[in-house]
Amino acid sequence: MPPSLRRRALLLLQGLAAEAERRGYKVREHPALERDNRSAHYYNGRYFPASCREGVLDIVIDGFTCSVTIKQEFPQSADPDRSQQLALDVGYSRSHRQHHWGDRKRSKLEDVLGIVLQELETRAIEERQRELDEKRAKEERRIRWEAAMDAAKEKAAQARLGTILREQAKQWQEAHALRQYCDALERRLDVPAGTETDVESARVWLRWAREYVETLDPLTQLPTMPSGLAFEPEDLKPYLNGWSPYGPEGRTVGWG
Repeated sequence: MPPSLRRRALLLLQGLAAEAERRGYKVREHPALERDNRSAHYYNGRYFPASCREGVLDIVIDGFTCSVTIKQEFPQSADPDRSQQLALDVGYSRSHRQHHWGDRKRSKLEDVLGIVLQELETRAIEERQRELDEKRAKEERRIRWEAAMDAAKEKAAQARLGTILREQAKQWQEAHALRQYCDALERRLDVPAGTETDVESARVWLRWAREYVETLDPLTQLPTMPSGLAFEPEDLKPYLNGWSPYGPEGRTVGWG
C-alpha cells in the first residue's frame, strides 16, 4: 500500500479504536493468520516478504467480537483516483446486514465511522439476542427430549413386560402339553408290555420328565411383577420418534 494511503488507513483505524474505547468497548490487535504469509515468495534468488494490503483490528462489544478491516479497494487499478480509494469491511452477518463501505464521490470512510460503530453495536445486540434464543431453544429441546425419553422408557418397559408375559404363557402351554404326555405315559405303564427292564427304565424316564416339567412351568411358583428392567440406548430408539437416545442435540430425523 502506498505510504500516503497507508497513513490514512492507520489514522482511520486509530480514530475507530479511539471512539470505540470512548464508548467503553475493548479494542484488540487482530492476530496475524498463516494465510497472510502465503504471498511471500522467492524470485531469482531473492526473498520477497508477504505484502499486506489490509489493516485489521478487533472491537469487542458486550462479549461480541467483530474484526474491522481497512484495505485498498482497487490496488490493481490504473486510475490514480480509483487506486487511492479505501474500503472498510466488518464481515458478513447472519442477518445479511451491510458489511462493506468504501470511498465514494459523496462520502469518504471518515464520514461513516460512526455508522460503522452503530452497525457493530446493532450486531452485538442481535448476537446477544440470538444467544439468548439459542439458549432458550436448547433448554426447550432438553425438556422435550427428557419427556420423549420418559415416554420411550415407559413404552420399552411395556414391550419388555409383554415379551416376558408371552414367554411365560408359551412355557406354560408347553408344560401343560408335557404333563398330558406324562399322564399318558403313566397310563401306558399300567398296561403290561415289555420286559421288566424296559418298564423300570420307562418309570425312570417318567420321573425325570415330571421333574423337568416342574422347572419349565412358570406357575410352579407364583409369578410376580418383573422389576429392575434396564435398557440400553439402542433399545429406546424405536420409541423415540426420531430423537436420539444419547442427548437432545442428536435428533436423527426431521424436527417435529
